[in-house]
Amino acid sequence: MMRWAALLKGVNVGGNRKLPMADLRDFLTGLGLGDVKTLLASGNVVFDAEEKDAAKLEAYLEGEAKAKLGLDTGWLLRSHAELAGVVKANPFPDAATAHPNHLLVHFHRDPFPTSLLPLAHDGPERLAAHGRELYVDYPDDVGHSKLPQAMSKAKFPKLVTARNWNTVLKLVELTK
Repeated sequence: MMRWAALLKGVNVGGNRKLPMADLRDFLTGLGLGDVKTLLASGNVVFDAEEKDAAKLEAYLEGEAKAKLGLDTGWLLRSHAELAGVVKANPFPDAATAHPNHLLVHFHRDPFPTSLLPLAHDGPERLAAHGRELYVDYPDDVGHSKLPQAMSKAKFPKLVTARNWNTVLKLVELTK
């Protein structure tokens, strides 16, 4: 049995892809997954599954969610070990302490293309890639940053979902 964290892209963000967490729990339980727990209302869920291959499970969950919930979105899975590795690899420990809600980890399905860094932008944000994750430190306000536009213009990967540092730490605990 494997404990997984699923990070759904764009669920309940800005009025898009509305999905009550109770419905998500019921959906996963109905698929035979065990000990299903959601975190916040933004598409974070942990569960136990027999499947140990993340890619197979992602494809299965995406197909079932589209068929049974009408939810067409990406599912990015991480194991406890992978999430613990994300924490250990954090290149911005100062940001994790000073403003953890402004340190975002962008989760990708494939390794982040480091050729896209450094990104030319005029803001105070710092970016660093490690494996499939991109760490972004927003020392000021996340909502008013011009970085997302620069990332889009640079053609950053589209299948990505971000979580702030506090959420990442909670997911590590929930996947133990």
